[in-house]
Amino acid sequence: MVERVCVALLVVLVLDVWLGVMVRYVIPLPLTFTEELARYLMIWMALLAVSSGIAHREHIGVEFVFGRLPAPVRRWLALSFDVLAFAFFAALFFYGIGFAVKGFSRLTMIYAMPKGYPFMGVPLAALMACLQLSLTAVHDLFAERAPESTGATLVPTGDDD
Repeated sequence: MVERVCVALLVVLVLDVWLGVMVRYVIPLPLTFTEELARYLMIWMALLAVSSGIAHREHIGVEFVFGRLPAPVRRWLALSFDVLAFAFFAALFFYGIGFAVKGFSRLTMIYAMPKGYPFMGVPLAALMACLQLSLTAVHDLFAERAPESTGATLVPTGDDD
């Protein structure tokens, strides 16, 4: 679901940037919102994509060391990575809520809307990352085989046939 939201945000972002280029260089219309909208769309898309990266295990990992360890050590190391990342994203969620709440007292330059709405992307993305990390940790703990690498995907790709 998050990947679909990210794709939808990307489509809107591309259309917005295209419109911004058109009104700046081709059609002289006084549309000033395109740059600010593009900024917020890109931030939301990038933040929400973090949980998708976690699901596919495409987050940062030390492959050189991890792949050479025995399976039981890899399992517990992967689980400890999940727990550490969960702690980081839980803190980001907690402080992100405060950040977003403070943003409601400031207005955006062009829309004159509270900045809290764009800032809500931070705690929302952190919450989604915590949820995905919880699922990943459960998978790491109960999977039949230990992860082969920190980049081993957890999501079936359909190529296993």
